[in-house]
Amino acid sequence: MKEKFNFPTLSESAFLRYFNFSALYFAEGLAQGMLFVGIPAWMAMQGKSPSEIGKFAVACSVPWTFKFIVAPLMDRYTYLPMGRKRPWVLLGHLGLMLSIIAFAFVPDPLNNLDIFMAAAFWVSSFGAIQDAAGDAMAVDVVPPDQQARANGYMQGSRMVGSSLSLVLCSWILNKYSFQASMLTLFLLVAIITLVPVFLREQRGEKILPFTYGQASETSQKLQISNWGVILKALFNVFKLRNSILVVILLFITQGAYNFFETLLPIFAVKITGWTNVLYSQAFATADLIGGIIGMLAGGYLIERFGKKRMINIYFLLIVSLVLALNFAGTYWQNTNMLYGFIITYRLINAFAKIGVFAIAMQCCSKNISASQFTIFMTMGAMGSIAGAFLVGPIKENFNWNITFIFFELFIGLAWLILQFINLEKHVAKIAEIEYESSRNLVDSEYSI
Repeated sequence: MKEKFNFPTLSESAFLRYFNFSALYFAEGLAQGMLFVGIPAWMAMQGKSPSEIGKFAVACSVPWTFKFIVAPLMDRYTYLPMGRKRPWVLLGHLGLMLSIIAFAFVPDPLNNLDIFMAAAFWVSSFGAIQDAAGDAMAVDVVPPDQQARANGYMQGSRMVGSSLSLVLCSWILNKYSFQASMLTLFLLVAIITLVPVFLREQRGEKILPFTYGQASETSQKLQISNWGVILKALFNVFKLRNSILVVILLFITQGAYNFFETLLPIFAVKITGWTNVLYSQAFATADLIGGIIGMLAGGYLIERFGKKRMINIYFLLIVSLVLALNFAGTYWQNTNMLYGFIITYRLINAFAKIGVFAIAMQCCSKNISASQFTIFMTMGAMGSIAGAFLVGPIKENFNWNITFIFFELFIGLAWLILQFINLEKHVAKIAEIEYESSRNLVDSEYSI
């Protein structure tokens, strides 16, 4: 029996790869926009303290540190007739949709913060699973010479998704209710889920479990079904000097970004007098501009001039921009100034993230793509938690100028770490580890 419809596959088309991962990150941005920006701004407008807002940010960030538990399961277990990572992507999307529905029905959320944070935790948990599976799929099917551009599309799409949810869902939140806002978010995610449903990784694979198809030869060759081989490969990869440096780089950068972006809505509401809707609109505009330019130019600039060189420039621009904000205290209540700052910051931030994530992707082995890239991203998530945790203690003990200096120091430290990363040497080492893993797998099968 042959399949009735000849659907396209990711392995056969660069366009479809870019489209698929843009869609996955767009859906991710939809949820993250409200969890990490829209709802904190709403909480600030409703009089919640920086510590309460920081705790909510922590609740949303914690699940991203658990991805390292799920990722090895993705590498070890899957349903190969539907692809190596696609079944996990679909599982993440399904869980994300169901958890958003549960989140929508939290009663009187601002007066039931424990339940509110617990529900947000579950939304973020399934978002993390979807993210880990999507990242691993990208490592598997995107060729190295397309990874920088793919990351540009991915990060840009996440920002565009974030901007859409901020504008639409924040407006519905204020105009109607929290429940209506979250149900709208559910509908948007459900629509995007159609993309991974119909785009397969390899030719001949099943669309759904009950449709025609079989496991591809490529997926079977990449799949490792031996825990010993997986764990040994992970150990060999993460004992490399450059892997450790990438972990530290991700921890510091993501922590710094979450620290600063948790502070921004508080600053806008408390100092400039913005409403949560105005802040969400400003942030959405910034993400829309940054996302579109990031998709068009972010990956290209990295491919053209090199990852490290461009990230060095972006770090310098971020520090310079925040330093200028520090010296512009007399203009802090100027809406136009703050609006321009947010747009400029998010644009540069988007380019910097594209570069750092492209470095992390290049440093991954395909055999353990889910585990390795997820551990990288988990360390970034742990940094985000640390950054959110520091918001309360630092802001409640220091003024805004000193608080911004902390952020600048974090970025300066990240710049220093970047100088010691040697990508060419690391890629050569990864090739050796992949060869050794394939030999170990053959030996283990032969011994059985």
